Amino acid sequence: MKKNIENKKEHSNLKWVIQSFIITFILSIVFAYISTNGVSNLSLIPAILILLVVILLGIFFDIIGVAVTVANEQEFHAKATKKVAGSKDSIKLIKNAPKVANICADVIGDICGVLSGAISALIAIKISSQFEMPFNIQFILSALVSALTVSGKAFGKEIANKNSTEIVHKVGIIINKFKK
Repeated sequence: MKKNIENKKEHSNLKWVIQSFIITFILSIVFAYISTNGVSNLSLIPAILILLVVILLGIFFDIIGVAVTVANEQEFHAKATKKVAGSKDSIKLIKNAPKVANICADVIGDICGVLSGAISALIAIKISSQFEMPFNIQFILSALVSALTVSGKAFGKEIANKNSTEIVHKVGIIINKFKK
């Protein structure tokens, strides 16, 4: 009996790993195609704005991933008995915290990290050609993007830890509205 349960758990985990791979692969292709083709046709300022949006999106989803892993499910059971909108969806998020955190922090967060690197390379080429700079600005831009991403995520993790209930509840409300 115990061995059968363990086999089902392993099969479920393997299935999730395969699904995660497929989701990441498809989203990466779509986002990379849209962002690199879109950015290469834009002028410098809009390209930089898109880069900032991609960085912020990675930070935002990292916050959600952390919040779901640290939120207290019991608080949402109390809200669910009072029929507070989004509380049942919040419970589902917390019960599936490893998968939600994987999608938010790893899939979306890592895709944003790769995209921000590709976009920063395109921006570096634009800056170098537009201002006829003799040195490769890509190193500086890559370092800046990395620093913004890492420090933003560090700041976001603190926010997620302190405000996990509110964050998960807001995500639950959004999911609830989309279901309707």
